[in-house]
Order: sequence, then C-alpha cells, then structure tokens
Amino acid sequence: MKKRTRIQSKQSIQKLRAHLKRGRLIAYPTESCYGIGAIPTNRHALQQVLHLKKRPQHKGLIVIGDKLSRLQTLLFRLPENAQQQLNETWPAPKTFVLPARQKVLPQLRGQKRRKLAVRVPDHAVARELCEVAKMPLVSTSCNRSGSKPCRTEREVRRQFGKRVWIIGGRVGGRRSPSEIIDWESETKLR
Repeated sequence: MKKRTRIQSKQSIQKLRAHLKRGRLIAYPTESCYGIGAIPTNRHALQQVLHLKKRPQHKGLIVIGDKLSRLQTLLFRLPENAQQQLNETWPAPKTFVLPARQKVLPQLRGQKRRKLAVRVPDHAVARELCEVAKMPLVSTSCNRSGSKPCRTEREVRRQFGKRVWIIGGRVGGRRSPSEIIDWESETKLR
C-alpha cells in the first residue's frame, strides 16, 4: 500500500500548488532531516529560501523530483545510457551534479556554475510532494546556515514558525545528508 502524505484531498493539493506558485516555502521530511522546498524556477521563492536560511547565494541549491523526467526541464538532455543509469540508481540518497540548461537561475545552480545538483530522494513523502505538485522542488536542509538541520516538525516550527508550510511526516533513518557526486568526473563532492 502506498504511503500518503497529509496532502491527500484535491483541495489540499490545489492549496499546496497555489502556495508554491506564490513563491512561498514548504518544509517536509527527507532521508536525513526536514528540507525546505520551493519552486526552482521562481526567483522570489529562491530569494526567500536564501534569506530564511541566511545562506550565501553563490553555493547553489539541490533540486528533487519524483522521477528523472520531472527534473529534465532543468537539465540538458542526457544520453540514453546516462538516463538509464540514473533511473537504476534512484530513488536513493545520492545527489548528482549534472549539466544545467542556461535558463536555470544562478541562485539555484550557484553563481558562475553551469551544473545543477539533482536527486530523486529515497523518501516517499518528498517524492510524493513532487508528484502532487507536478514539478521539481528545491530541497535544502531546514536550518539556518551553520546550525543543525531540523529533524522534527516541532524543531521546524520552533526555528521558522509560520514562515514555512510544514508537511508532516517522519524523517528517514540517515544521519548524514545525501552524497553529492559530479556525474561527469565521478568526483564525490560531499
């Protein structure tokens, strides 16, 4: 049986989509902590994420999708063998840095970078959010820069109050964040 999020009704799904389209933020469970999410193509939303986290703009952000095809709008077309390898690897706590399309905002990929960090997470709630939203989502740890990531709804509420819509659920069992690997060089970045 498929695990469902608290975004189940048609009305809730419509509210979630409208919330995101207005450039607002969500917090949701991932493999190791709560993540902050937003629409990756909305400049205002990305600024909100960076401001809320007090994160430097040059670092870039990770984007998640429920499947590789959901992420393709942000990436250069990958060769068939690369697509097959990624589809065999995901879902997993592995983030790959892949060539980004030119239209990808610098706040998302990081200033002076031509690649984007993407993942199909090994967490049912995070994947389902992308599925019901019908779009990829920013996925950055739910914390202020330099602080420990939030692992519970309570910690998210304490740190960010009503500045994020909290999607409840349990965080996965990982203690460390996803690996980040440059696809072309196979270099482990984190």
